[in-house]
Amino acid sequence: MKIVMKVEMNCGKCRTKALQIATQADGAEFAGFDEKRQDELVVTGKGVDAVKIVGALRKKVGKTSLISVEDDVTEPKA
Repeated sequence: MKIVMKVEMNCGKCRTKALQIATQADGAEFAGFDEKRQDELVVTGKGVDAVKIVGALRKKVGKTSLISVEDDVTEPKA
């Protein structure tokens, strides 16, 4: 699962806090910022709850909006 969120961050400390929140989410395997758009946070993993991450980011960092949620289908279902 790949989740892309836009997070309004005013300082470097906010960026660090956003990454900490994203990596502590259940099932999160990777969290990082988009190369081109530094205000977009990308989280990948299995069973990651986008609503919980967005809620935590809104509470502790600031305005956060969900841009996309993609479910990676790498294996065909039998």
